[in-house]
Amino acid sequence: MDARADVVFVDGVRTPFGRAGEKGMYWNTRADDLIVKAMIGLLERNPSLPKDRVDDVAIAATTQQGDQGLTLGRTAAILAGLPLSVPGYAIDRMCAGAMTSVTTTAGGIAFGAYDVAIAGGVEHMGRHPMGFGADPNPRFLAEKLVSGDALNMGLTAERLHDRFPALTKERADRFGMRSQQKVAAAYAAGKIQPDLVPVALRSEAGFGLATVDEGLRPDTTMEGLAGLKTPFRPHGRVSAGNASPLTDGATVSLLASDDAAKELGLTTKMRLVSFAYAGVAPEVMGIGPIPSTEKALKKAGLTIDDIGAFELNEAFAVQVLSLLDHFGIDDDDPRVNPWGGAIALGHPLASSGVRLMIQLARQFEERPDVRYGLTAMCVGLGQGGSVIWENPHYTGKKA
Repeated sequence: MDARADVVFVDGVRTPFGRAGEKGMYWNTRADDLIVKAMIGLLERNPSLPKDRVDDVAIAATTQQGDQGLTLGRTAAILAGLPLSVPGYAIDRMCAGAMTSVTTTAGGIAFGAYDVAIAGGVEHMGRHPMGFGADPNPRFLAEKLVSGDALNMGLTAERLHDRFPALTKERADRFGMRSQQKVAAAYAAGKIQPDLVPVALRSEAGFGLATVDEGLRPDTTMEGLAGLKTPFRPHGRVSAGNASPLTDGATVSLLASDDAAKELGLTTKMRLVSFAYAGVAPEVMGIGPIPSTEKALKKAGLTIDDIGAFELNEAFAVQVLSLLDHFGIDDDDPRVNPWGGAIALGHPLASSGVRLMIQLARQFEERPDVRYGLTAMCVGLGQGGSVIWENPHYTGKKA
C-alpha cells in the first residue's frame, strides 16, 4: 500500500447562525434544509469538482431525530443534487460532530479509500434542544459513574470556576465582551461575510433572507454583564454574557487528497497535520481540549509555541480561559480568536467545528508569517477535540 496521502482543506462555508427558539430566524426552517443550503453553496463555489468524484458525505448532528435524523449525510447529499452514486452517513460527537466528520473522512483520504469528501454538521437547537428525547442510562447516576452535574453543560462550566479560582467571573465577562467586540470588528472589515451562504426565510411577516449572524451584541459592556443572572447557580459565575447562546445553523467543508486537489484544480486552504480526541471527567468537560491538544501536538512533533493562530470554541469563556492558563497564554493574546467566537456568533453544537476551520483558513490567507494553527473545542460528556493545520501560504514573512 502507498504511503499516507496528504489531506487538504479545500473550502468551507456556513449558513448565518440564528437564535434558537420561536423568535429565531430559522424557527420555520428545517434542519436538513439548512445543511442542504450550505452544501449547495459549497458545490457552487467549487465548480471544477465533478459531483460524482465525491467519495463520501459525513454530516453531524447531536440530536438525531425528526428533520435531523434519517442518516443526514445520505439524505442531504441527495437533496443537494449529488449523484445517487455518492454515499453518506450521519455522525455524532455532540459539540465536536462536524470536527469528527472532518477527521473521520480525512482518515479515509489519508488511508487512500477516498479522494474527495464532504464533511460538516447542523444543529437546529430550536427544534431539537440538546438532549431532548434522550434517556440516559440510570446507572450513570445510580452507580456514580458520572456526577449529576455532568449532564448540565452550564453546571460543568461552574465546576471549572470552582476548580480554578484564578478563573474569575470578571475574566470570563471580559473575555465575553471582547468576543462581541472582535466579531463586530471582523464584520466591519468584511472578514466573515465571504464564507456565509444566504438562507431564504419564511415567517408570519413574509419572506426574507438571512445574511448575518443573528445573535451579535456589539454594545456589550462590563457593567451590563455584571448585572446578568447566573441561571445555573445562585451567585454563580456563568451567565448569558460569558457563554454561547442556543443557536441554529449549518457548516460544511470540502476535503481532498493533495493529489486529487491538484488533479481537479481545487484550492488548498489548509493542510491537515494531526488531530486528537481525549476524555476527561464529564463534570469538568470544559478542560477536554487541554489533553486533546497535548496529544495532537505530540503526534505532530510540535509544541504550543509553534502554534501561530488559535480558533478555540467559546462554549463558555471559562473553558477557553482554562486552556489558555494551562499553556501560559494571555487572555488577550492576539493569536487567539482574533475575529471573536461562539459567545457572539453562537454555537450550533455539531456544526461548530467546521466554523473554526473556516475562520482559521481565512486567517491563514492573511498571515503568511503563521505556519501552524489549531482548532479545538470541548465536548459534552467529558471530551476534547483538537486539529492542527498547516498554512499553505506560509513564507515566514508578514504580509
